[in-house]
Amino acid sequence: MTSVALDPTALQADFPLLAQRVNDAPLVYLDSAATSQRPQAVIDAEIDFVTRTNSAVHRGAHTLAAEATELFEDARAAVASFVGAQPEQLVWTSGATAGLNLVAYAIGNGSAGRGAPASARVALRPGDEIVVTEAEHHANLIPWQELALRTGAVLRHIPVHDDGALDLDAAADIIGERTRIVAFTHVSNVLGIVNPVEALVRLAQDAGALTVLDACQSAPHLPLDLPALGVDLAVFSGHKMLGPNAIGGLYGRSDVLEALPPFLLGGSMITTVTLDGAEYLPPPQRFEAGTQPVSQAIALAAAVRYLDAVGMDAVHAHEQELERRLRDGLRSIPGIRLLGDADAERVALSAFDVEGVHAHDAGQFLDARGIAVRVGHHCAQPLHRRFGVTATVRASAALYTTADEVDVFLDAVSGVRGFFGVGA
Repeated sequence: MTSVALDPTALQADFPLLAQRVNDAPLVYLDSAATSQRPQAVIDAEIDFVTRTNSAVHRGAHTLAAEATELFEDARAAVASFVGAQPEQLVWTSGATAGLNLVAYAIGNGSAGRGAPASARVALRPGDEIVVTEAEHHANLIPWQELALRTGAVLRHIPVHDDGALDLDAAADIIGERTRIVAFTHVSNVLGIVNPVEALVRLAQDAGALTVLDACQSAPHLPLDLPALGVDLAVFSGHKMLGPNAIGGLYGRSDVLEALPPFLLGGSMITTVTLDGAEYLPPPQRFEAGTQPVSQAIALAAAVRYLDAVGMDAVHAHEQELERRLRDGLRSIPGIRLLGDADAERVALSAFDVEGVHAHDAGQFLDARGIAVRVGHHCAQPLHRRFGVTATVRASAALYTTADEVDVFLDAVSGVRGFFGVGA
C-alpha cells in the first residue's frame, strides 16, 4: 500500500487515550516500547467481532462459527503478510514470551526424541551450544537457560561494546561448530540499536545453527520482511504494534516449523486421538492447542492494516527524526548518561541514568507533569549490570509521537536534578 504523509498530530485523533490529561497536564505518552496505544479502528474491530460474530473457530457447522473462522484466518493472512510471510508460517501465540517459550520447549521435546525423525534437526545434545547476546530481554534469555539445563547444552553470550553495539568479532569467535541455536533481538528494548541481523544470520548459517529473532521492537517501527532477513524463527507482540494484549505471532520457515514437535497439547491441534496416543496437525495448527485468541487476532489484523495504511516507510522516517531529536536533546542535558550511545541505526528509544537521582524518582517527577515513561531494568538485568546501573529511565516514541512532545519531555528532564537538589 502506498504510504501517505505522516502527520502525528492528525494521527493522534485516531487514538482515544492520547486525548486525556494526566495530573492536570496534557498526556505525553513515551512508553510505547512497553505498550503502544490502540487506534479506534483496532478497538472497533474487536468490539464488532465480540458483539456480532463471537464464536469458536474451526469445525463449527453453524453460520457464526463459519464467519468467525473466516475472519480468524483472514487475520492470520493479514498479519503474516505484514512481516513478509505466508499464512501457514504464522503461529498465533499470546505474545513474544509465549512464542519464545514455545520454541525452546518444542526443541527440548525434540531433544528428548519426540517428533523423530523430523525433530532430529533441532535436537540438542550435551555440549551443544546456544548463543544469545548480552542485550537480550529476559524472555529471550531465561527459556534458553532452562533449555540448556534440560539438555546439557552450553549457553554462551555475545558481549556488547561500551557504546552498546554488539561485538561482532567476539560473535565470530563464539559461533562455531558446536553452535545449534543463535537467539538475538532485532532491536534492543534498552539501547534502541538495530542489530546487524544479516551478519549474525550469516555466522549462524555457516555453523549450521538455527536463528531465532526477537522482533518485538522492530515490527512497529521498521518495514519488516522476516523471510528476507533469513532468520529461521521470529516472534513479535501485538500490544507493542497498536494491537491488543494477549496476542502475538511466531514466524517460522515452513521446514523448521515442520521439524518442531508440539509443545502445548490438547484440542484443535490433532488429527486422530486414541486412548494410547495421538497424531498431530501440520503447522501452524500443531502449535495452537485449545481455545484461540480470536477477537485479539482480528484486532491485531486491524492494527497492521492501520500501519500499512500509514506506510511503514513513513513511520520509520518520522521516528528517525524523533530519535535524533530525543538523543541529541538528552546528550545536551548535564548529568544524563545514555546507555548504548552507538552511532548506529536506531529506533526512537533511549534509556538513561540521571546522575544522583534514582530512576523511579525521576519517573515520578515526569509523571507529575503528565509524561509517561518507563523506569526499572526493563527486563534486561544483565545488560544494565554490564553498564553498572540497576535501573534507568526509558523514553520511547511511536508514529503518533510529535516533536513538540519530545521537547516537552526534554525540558522536564532538564529540571530533574535541580528539583532533587543534585548538581550545580
